[in-house]
Amino acid sequence: MMERKVRVRFAPSPTGPLHIGGVRTALYNYLFARANGGDMILRIEDTDSRRFVPGAEEYINESLAWLGIGIDEGVREGGEFGPYKQSQRRDIYREYVKILLDSGKAYIAFDTPEELEAARTATPNFQYDASTRGSMRNSLTMSDEEVKALIDGGTQYVVRFRIEPDREVRVNDLIRGEVIVNSSILDDKVLYKSADDLPTYHLANIVDDHLMEVSHVIRGEEWLPSAPLHVLLYEAFGWSDTMPRFVHLPLLLKPVGNGKLSKRDGDKLGFPVFPLEWHDPNSGEISSGYREKGYLPEAVVNFLALLGWNPGDDSELMDMDELVRKFSFDHCSKAGAKFDYQKGIWFNHEYLMKKDNDELAALFMPVLAEKGISGFSSDYVAKALGMVKGRANLIPDLWSQADFFFVAPVSYAEKDVRKRWSADTPRIMDELIVILEGIEDMTSANAEKIVLDWISEKGYHLGNVMNAFRLAVVGACRGPHMFDITELMPKNEVIDRIRKAIETIPAPEK
Repeated sequence: MMERKVRVRFAPSPTGPLHIGGVRTALYNYLFARANGGDMILRIEDTDSRRFVPGAEEYINESLAWLGIGIDEGVREGGEFGPYKQSQRRDIYREYVKILLDSGKAYIAFDTPEELEAARTATPNFQYDASTRGSMRNSLTMSDEEVKALIDGGTQYVVRFRIEPDREVRVNDLIRGEVIVNSSILDDKVLYKSADDLPTYHLANIVDDHLMEVSHVIRGEEWLPSAPLHVLLYEAFGWSDTMPRFVHLPLLLKPVGNGKLSKRDGDKLGFPVFPLEWHDPNSGEISSGYREKGYLPEAVVNFLALLGWNPGDDSELMDMDELVRKFSFDHCSKAGAKFDYQKGIWFNHEYLMKKDNDELAALFMPVLAEKGISGFSSDYVAKALGMVKGRANLIPDLWSQADFFFVAPVSYAEKDVRKRWSADTPRIMDELIVILEGIEDMTSANAEKIVLDWISEKGYHLGNVMNAFRLAVVGACRGPHMFDITELMPKNEVIDRIRKAIETIPAPEK
């Protein structure tokens, strides 16, 4: 058989924000496509009009773009296999429903919800299948004339797939190997509903995957029970030779204990489960997102990639290019992956450390704007952040580490005042002002030598003087090397802060 070009699809429904589990599915599709020189398709599965949520489709596109998951074909990108939105493909689905009906692989059923409920009540564990379909109201038990009369009269109906019992159905999965299921456990699934003239997921996704020449269906483990039905549908259409390879990804589990990761877990433990902040148009509820929390997209991608997959070596920090080079399903786990959100924070810290300071400054500018701070050059911001980024995990953390570069202290840490501000400190700080005023070259090494020589010459206690100096300029005994701070900060600002501390900090009680 000829080797097919790798073509994968990510096919979310626009029913709300994109869950982080869905993001990982999109990422694995993308990594596999790029690793094999293939195409990545984004298909919007919007056949369930009742669950459609305004803004969800835009949210999906924006999320993938933020994370760097590139799309080759889709609603926005176009492509020769469109439309890429299922609601625009009704005529196509009707054609394939007719093929199944004409070949006897499917049948029309008129059972009302009340009749189905009565059957469930009468028969424990009722399943609409070969053992029960003969007693129900469908085209297999009615004449062609009766069927036509009901349809012409506007009676609502569904089309069910006709599954033959006691057959071995084989699903070949690239992670799980061969999965064998007896067809008798499958029910005659509904493939089409006349009420909204739309197919169900099962028919639409098979037809679309075939027509879009999808080579690999990479999706969550929750779809594994549906895979035997999908194999039978490919067979019914005569498409077995071009059936995609299946990959069912392990679930993302709660950080503590078993069970699928949910928004409730994130709310309880304080981490997002959505890539971007989501404003629910119906309830008005706002859900936090990784972007707004201050995570870097490359850190989120790296973190997610390793939830259920490993590169086969000890590598942890890998950018998108390296992930693509190393990705294959050989190292994917069958077992669910616990969502270790603390590890996600660790990844973000590592990427912050690696981040170019100018890029970091651009990301930090909105934080300054939010606090009403302006007038600082991007170069100044970049240098300030470069000094403190080692102490930060997320973008907003940079403010708590670097705030003193932008705002003079309005109060002083009480613990540090008690420990570092003595009765002699104001006099010594006055002397320090004179020394600083006399320094023309405020580079770190030069200013440090002059100040330390003065401290030594006067016989002052080095720790006492330098901690009081830091307290005056920063507002607390924290921050990077003191003379790196004074090299960046304008000298008059440093001196003004020392004067203010002398005037503001009360003399210690004797």
